[in-house]
Amino acid sequence: MIRIKIIGVLFIALALKSYAQETKTPTPQWRPVYHFSPPTNWTNDPNGLIVLNGEFQLYYQHNPFENKWGHMSWGHATSTDLINWKNLPVAIPEVMSKDTTTWIYSGSVVEDKNNTSGFGTNGKPPLVAIFTADQPKQKKESQFIAYSLDNGLTYKQYAANPVIDLNKRDFRDPNVFWHEPTKQWIMTVAMVDEHMVRIYGSKNLKEWTKLSDFGPSGYTRNGWECPSLLPITVDNDPQKTKWVLFVSCGGDHGPLMQYYVGDFDGTTFKNDNSDDKVLTVDYGDAFYAAIAWRDAPANKKLLIGWLQNGKQETYPWKGQMSIPHDLTLKTTEEGVRLFQDPPAMLSKGLSKVTKGSVLSKKNIDVDNKAITLSKKGAFDSNSIWIEAEFLINDSKKVGFNVVANNDQSKKVVVGYDAEKQQLFIDCSSSERENKQAVNLVQTAPMKAVNGVVKMKVLVDKSSLEVFGNDGEKVISTMIYPDKDATGVSVFAEGKATLKDLRIRELK
Repeated sequence: MIRIKIIGVLFIALALKSYAQETKTPTPQWRPVYHFSPPTNWTNDPNGLIVLNGEFQLYYQHNPFENKWGHMSWGHATSTDLINWKNLPVAIPEVMSKDTTTWIYSGSVVEDKNNTSGFGTNGKPPLVAIFTADQPKQKKESQFIAYSLDNGLTYKQYAANPVIDLNKRDFRDPNVFWHEPTKQWIMTVAMVDEHMVRIYGSKNLKEWTKLSDFGPSGYTRNGWECPSLLPITVDNDPQKTKWVLFVSCGGDHGPLMQYYVGDFDGTTFKNDNSDDKVLTVDYGDAFYAAIAWRDAPANKKLLIGWLQNGKQETYPWKGQMSIPHDLTLKTTEEGVRLFQDPPAMLSKGLSKVTKGSVLSKKNIDVDNKAITLSKKGAFDSNSIWIEAEFLINDSKKVGFNVVANNDQSKKVVVGYDAEKQQLFIDCSSSERENKQAVNLVQTAPMKAVNGVVKMKVLVDKSSLEVFGNDGEKVISTMIYPDKDATGVSVFAEGKATLKDLRIRELK
């Protein structure tokens, strides 16, 4: 949960400026098609991710009244396919009284199947939300719980809140799960300024005992937020599991999410890597505060994050979620590393929003030229999904020009630099007014595999997400193309072959 208190980071300063400047000019050209955004008003962190009766529940930080940060409450939406969303009323609103204002900051939701909390009635297990209560008048954050007996539509606050109170100003973002080996609930929560994740245990969700602290470790130049701890199998071997701890923090050039791979015994998380090792979830300037659905079908762990708007204003909404990431761990030359790819289960939802324009081609020679893929009425909506596999041969760069205007003076270049061995997004010709200079070109280290590079390029009006080599590296950013900048082409600097291409347009 990003807080206004954080200073000294330029992306926060830009965000603060935008909070105070609410535009009233509609911007439908930037409204995402296949990413979630609220119908109106502000959103940021995803919260309370849980699957109920085949429906994905998405709660999110929301201002129900204005298109800027404030009045923090939990918005609510559901989906059966993670593409098409049903919007529901605010689930947990801010609480205001004469003496106290309580904003509902980030947190999680669990299904208390065994009614350990005692909130269930008539044999119906409750849903329990665990979240940070921010009380700005008292300058304090503590952990609250609330429960629902109507499948998460509404929540009732626990009368004996808070359940954890350290009388701290910055202490937030509890993420809770049931740990079967030790028969207890586990909470990870951020000790923001200490650069630590505190781990608590509980038998009933009401009474919590400190188990251990993790950190400082990795990146520590800014405060830590939104920690979560997930078990993920390694190399698709169900007998081999590692635990991954995620932490969000403000990076040198904007939002940063880092992760740690290690072991968790029900009390302590032990990092497999040295304390100075920084492992990056996303190499762009937008992806932040991501948490996962732990209980997705087929035991999948699906991570979804907030894509920060950046400098540009949108109306009547502001903020959107990323595409979900299917998380896996793979053994690499550098050790066990996180891989993230759009999940296969999205295909059902994507088929519902496919406009009709689908192009599949193989073995296209792309030698020192650009081949136009868009035309009037086809792939010219800035809502496209590209999957490509390049044989790079002796080429220096391969990739795609997207959101290009007619004379190519404005465009975003997505590609692979074979000389530097980098996946990249180059926004330098189109986003100078919207980005810091250091973020106009965003890169992630990545090697070709037997001379082949794979990439998925997801353009959705104002968001751009690139997945390289089956999710080995990810770069996410926000873009704001002109209304007539809708061109798409494939290019190579040198001799290259586009071995496989599939592009679809989404409506």
